[in-house]
Parts: sequence; structure tokens; C-alpha cells
Amino acid sequence: MQYKKASIILLTALSAGIFLSGIFFIFYSWINHITFKVINTNVSGILFGMAVVYLGFRYLLSVLKLKKELYKESSVFSWSNFRKQKTVR
Repeated sequence: MQYKKASIILLTALSAGIFLSGIFFIFYSWINHITFKVINTNVSGILFGMAVVYLGFRYLLSVLKLKKELYKESSVFSWSNFRKQKTVR
């Protein structure tokens, strides 16, 4: 139980860090007029910051969903959870 809690805290902190670094980069790019050259087109750093914010938010939601699954009474560790599931067609 202790390892579950530590893992969830670490994953939450990392995804929140990604989210916050995206917000920071948006403001930094806005204040300093940061642009990147992508295939001969100047792209604002704000767009890259928005992508990082989006990914950080998605990761944060995924961690919260994982937390809910881990704390169920029926959840147990099994190596078979890591195998690809075969789909029947």
C-alpha cells in the first residue's frame, strides 16, 4: 500500500510539473516573443507551450484514473496484466 501511494504521488507530481512547465513556457514565449523555425515557417512558442499543457493535463487525468483503479479492493499485481490482449475478429 505504501508503494502505491508513493508511486501515485510521484506520477502526479511529474504530470503536474509537465503541465506547469507548459504554462510557464507559454508566458515566457509571449513576453519574449519566442518563435521556432519549423519547415521554413515561424511558429510561436506559445503553440508548443499549449501542446505541453495539453499533454500534461492528459497525463494528470490518466494518473487520477490509475489511482482510482489501484485503490480498488479487487486490484492485484499480475504479470499477465502487461501482456497484449488478443482481439477476436
